[in-house]
Amino acid sequence: MRFGLPATEGLQAGGPLRVILCGEYIALLSVLTLTLLRTVGLRAFSMASETYMSGTHSAAFVTCPNEQVAKDLARGIVEKKLAACVNIVPQITSVYEWQGKIQEDGEVLLMIKTRSSKVASLAEYVRSNHPYEVAEVISLPIEQGNPPYLKWLGDTVPE
Repeated sequence: MRFGLPATEGLQAGGPLRVILCGEYIALLSVLTLTLLRTVGLRAFSMASETYMSGTHSAAFVTCPNEQVAKDLARGIVEKKLAACVNIVPQITSVYEWQGKIQEDGEVLLMIKTRSSKVASLAEYVRSNHPYEVAEVISLPIEQGNPPYLKWLGDTVPE
């Protein structure tokens, strides 16, 4: 006997055990459906807002000896459509080894947003216009970001 009823009654159509199991099944189905709808909805929104392919754009970094060099490089990079935007971060301290000695210098950092396909041209431009014997140009692929910003970046920097 279960729930005060004979054991066989819960197994018959419409019995209390079946109602309990159906209720649990419906609750589980509701949770799974909500999860599926949320996932599909986010994907549909992503497709509607132009899906971003990871690595299409890059963030590049260049150090400069002073703000004037940084501004000149940044302006040239943007004018030549090698990047959509360059941020100039003042007053960083770089500690590095150069010619067998540990150096410590004040520098200015450029944070450059561009297409990954433009990084080689960007590096060539920096090498040709930078006062350092060995200019730092490193880049990292952008995995994710604000879709409207990434669209603007792509529209601003042609292939």
